[in-house]
Amino acid sequence: MEYVTETLLLVLVVVTALAFDFTNGFHDTGNAMATSIATRALKPKTAVALSAVLNLVGAFLSLAVAATIAKGLVDANVITLEVVLAGLVGGITWNLLTWLLGLPSSSSHALIGGVVGSVLAAVGTSGVIWTGVAAKVLIPALLAPLVAIGVASVGTWLVARLTRDVPEDTSNRAFRWGQVGSASLVSLAHGTNDAQKSMGIILLALIAGGAVPADSGVPFWVILSCALFMALGTYLGGWRIIRTLGKGLVEIDSRQGMAAETSSAAVILMSGFFGFSLSTTHVATGSILGSGVGMPGAKVRWGLAGRMLAAWGLTLPAAGVVGAVCYWIQAGIGGVLGTAVVFGILVATAVAIWVASRRKPVDHNNVNDDWEAAEPAGAEPVEPVLADVAATPAVVATDAPVPSTTEPQGARQRAGV
Repeated sequence: MEYVTETLLLVLVVVTALAFDFTNGFHDTGNAMATSIATRALKPKTAVALSAVLNLVGAFLSLAVAATIAKGLVDANVITLEVVLAGLVGGITWNLLTWLLGLPSSSSHALIGGVVGSVLAAVGTSGVIWTGVAAKVLIPALLAPLVAIGVASVGTWLVARLTRDVPEDTSNRAFRWGQVGSASLVSLAHGTNDAQKSMGIILLALIAGGAVPADSGVPFWVILSCALFMALGTYLGGWRIIRTLGKGLVEIDSRQGMAAETSSAAVILMSGFFGFSLSTTHVATGSILGSGVGMPGAKVRWGLAGRMLAAWGLTLPAAGVVGAVCYWIQAGIGGVLGTAVVFGILVATAVAIWVASRRKPVDHNNVNDDWEAAEPAGAEPVEPVLADVAATPAVVATDAPVPSTTEPQGARQRAGV
């Protein structure tokens, strides 16, 4: 009877891990495709379909990040199935909440925060490999967006200077084709990085359940399952976050889009090579901001960027608190009933968030509508503080309402951009 109970719990944990993988897919679609959709280089449904296929392929290219998640952040010897389940609930809850709010946040950090929180609740600080958390998570989290901003801003400025005399139609056509390639590369890189995180969690669960030895690699069926669920979530499209990244941060053109996507792909692929559990959201957002900084005359909404930064700072502790509370609930009730209660809480939370999202739905039909964000009451206007490399003042916009029409790109090119 105990064996049957343990098997059922293991199956439930695997299913929950695949559910997290699914939320990761639709939560992070915008990292690859938001700018291509915003510049109309790709139709929305075509973009998410292409991203889904490349995420699927990318999941088979590397397992370095899966090893980091499974063996580099927490002590596998103290992991139980209850701990893994509680951590997954923490990660999924934060993913769904930030998706509802349209805020790009790190699925990676949500997962890691949930697992670390449940481990702390179960065994205390001794169960966390703090050097691994610092080296593989916290330091990359600080450096990745800064590196992405720098690479994208320089790349955008160079592209703008090199193409300033190119006719608008020719420029748009060429760079939109370029965006298809660069966005595809980001999707491929996302698959090599993010799908592996669920692989690592399932491997942890298999080790904790005694299904595989402690030194086991990731089984093929785990790789295939995670790749498929990631692709399915990607195809459904996280339209709220796609809209925020594509329309909210920067009024972006095809040149900026290609520069942002190329810089994102370079940083993500490099992190995957070194096994860093990098947040693709941090990289993609940093690249989009960099494309605004590097483009003379571009509009960057720093108020919205500030809210994103606050969400990033809350991700690890918030998911950790949910993971810890879920573990305490399981331990307090005990047995199969405790696990069922926690799983029921997850299902109820997911349904409630989905119902709330239907009040103001965002989908492929309205994802490219003009961005309108009301400036908070009493907010002080943000003065322009940035200039491009050539000392041309950049236009910095706050969260004030955005006019439905913007300066034609041709006018900007005739001005020397």
